[in-house]
Amino acid sequence: MPLEGGPRRTVSVLRHEVWTLRPDREPGAEPVTFAMQCAVCCAASVPSVDFADAQAWTFRHAGRHPSHHSYRELITRPWHAFRPDRSPSGGLRAAWPPPP
Repeated sequence: MPLEGGPRRTVSVLRHEVWTLRPDREPGAEPVTFAMQCAVCCAASVPSVDFADAQAWTFRHAGRHPSHHSYRELITRPWHAFRPDRSPSGGLRAAWPPPP
């Protein structure tokens, strides 16, 4: 705490943290969705949890635009970042491996 009338200092503490990233498969996670995008005109299907919906859109689009042969698959997959010294839900747990 600074003395009254004395200069104020800002102190920053920096430390290296190890993080882990994994697909989020928790019950409340967003679903994985699939869509297709035409590489010629950039039109795209609506994202769906069923790839068959995106595939059907591609066939309809190709039928309406016979010169459009190239498509991109767009997958949206939720991910979860966490520190390995904590459980994925955020609680503390023993670090592994233990520090030397």
